[in-house]
Amino acid sequence: MRQSRKERLNKLIENPEISVLIIGAGINGIGTFLDLALQGVDVVMIDRNDYCSGASSASSHMVHGGIRYLENGEFRLVREAVQERNRLLENAPHLVRQLPTTFPIFKRFSGLLNAPIKFLGLLDKPSERGALVIKIGMMLYDFYTRKQKTVPHHVFMNKTESLENFPMLNPEIIYTGTYYDGAMHSPERIAIEIISDAVEENKLAIPLNYTSAISVKGDTVTIRDEIDGITTTVKPKILINAGGPWIDQINHFMGHETDYIRGTKGSHIIIDNPELRKAIGENEFFFENNDGRIVLIYPLEDKILIGTSDIEVESPDQVVITDNEVHYFIDMIKKVFPTISVEFSQIVYAFSGVRPLTSSNASMTGQISRDHKIKIDEPGNGISFPIYSLIGGKWTTYRAFSEKACDLVLQKLGKDRVRSTTDFKLGGGKGFPKTDPDKALFFDSILGKMEISKDRLESLFSKYGTKVSSMLNHAANQKEATLKNYPDISVNEIHYIVSNEDVVHLDDLIFRRSMLGKLGRLTQDGLTEVCTIAAQAPGWDELKKKEEIKRVITILQTKHRMNFNHFISGNN
Repeated sequence: MRQSRKERLNKLIENPEISVLIIGAGINGIGTFLDLALQGVDVVMIDRNDYCSGASSASSHMVHGGIRYLENGEFRLVREAVQERNRLLENAPHLVRQLPTTFPIFKRFSGLLNAPIKFLGLLDKPSERGALVIKIGMMLYDFYTRKQKTVPHHVFMNKTESLENFPMLNPEIIYTGTYYDGAMHSPERIAIEIISDAVEENKLAIPLNYTSAISVKGDTVTIRDEIDGITTTVKPKILINAGGPWIDQINHFMGHETDYIRGTKGSHIIIDNPELRKAIGENEFFFENNDGRIVLIYPLEDKILIGTSDIEVESPDQVVITDNEVHYFIDMIKKVFPTISVEFSQIVYAFSGVRPLTSSNASMTGQISRDHKIKIDEPGNGISFPIYSLIGGKWTTYRAFSEKACDLVLQKLGKDRVRSTTDFKLGGGKGFPKTDPDKALFFDSILGKMEISKDRLESLFSKYGTKVSSMLNHAANQKEATLKNYPDISVNEIHYIVSNEDVVHLDDLIFRRSMLGKLGRLTQDGLTEVCTIAAQAPGWDELKKKEEIKRVITILQTKHRMNFNHFISGNN
């Protein structure tokens, strides 16, 4: 981001009259921010915490069409989702990659009546999905994206073929079906690159993390910078409530009593189990547990992500994973890989988030729609601007949802759409080489100018795509020195991120700008080393560095329920 966060805040103080204010920097708010920026709209986005630090940071790391939504009759949503999945694969190829997804099948015809019984409102617990139901779903999946041809068609394998491919698989299976979705190992990096794109495209687009709305009156919103306590007022023509699970709370704060959200908690654990990691290969295993819940085992670099729960919650604040959820995740692995032992000590990270689902009378959380909608509250209750609440949605469909929100705003402002986001390449996806010869040319253009090894360049390219050029140019006169504790991370890499990506606290870097925390790689020495380097750009003194390290440890203990002494010592 070219201007510093402080410069952007000062710019807003000098020019408080704006067209659009977005409250909430989750993926729906971020996507709408980019789309409005591309149309030349002066738009400000604020969040009381870091970008993508709420519900959007607690995803299952899948870019998927939601094959199980077909059972609920949500054909429009599935069609939109698989098309948007393909667009993300094409627009962010450095951060979203094809994910072969395997469904173990234990029955042939079970589940055929699930959908009609659901329509009648008589289904209390779904019967197990059999081969025929799953086969039909995968065929529809292929049909919806037959023109895009971004991913291969699904494949069905019999028991013999399945066990040849996955020897540790439960021998009681009768088939496996493998289809393709997308994997996003670091959703937070996608969010950061979207914000950076918006700022680069439009100087009137202002994102501010750690900034709260503290009062709303008439045509003004008073906001506070949570870093230095400075307050200022802005005058938006339209306010977009992109607060996710907090939408109703934000509307209540602004004097509008709404009941738009029915939130459900989704938790995950990440484990270090080499045997299980080898057993799944590069495939995600997506399957139905004994209680009918669809769950997953996902290859996250050299670790395994396991999830997810679907538990209704009253409030999104202070949601954390419970012991019951952890036991549930570990026990469910036995259904698919019964001979592989998974221990609690192998957990390196755990997280929970709340899905901002549309308020519903559904008796089961799994039946609540994952679709999205926009509710408009017209001026009233002492407020002179309309409020657009972005309800529901999911990571995969964020672009389509943002497009709809942007079009409504443009209509209200009397402006025309001038650019589409359909084929807009995100961040390091711009100019991304699609063939090996193109990649070799791209690498040669850098290796001929920079003092960097090809292996190191390959490592950076896999994380940042073509943005690697900007990163290396940022420190063109400095040697590419790597960290003692993390040889795959360089000093220049940290300097670039801290200087360009609005890192305010150390945890922004540890959990959302890198994978260090999520993959359980933190050690006492490593955390200290990273903090020492990160402290240079903002000029943190020794006291501040100690506070930031303590803050990371506290977040690990409270939000992610990791035992500090075990985690930080590197015993994982």
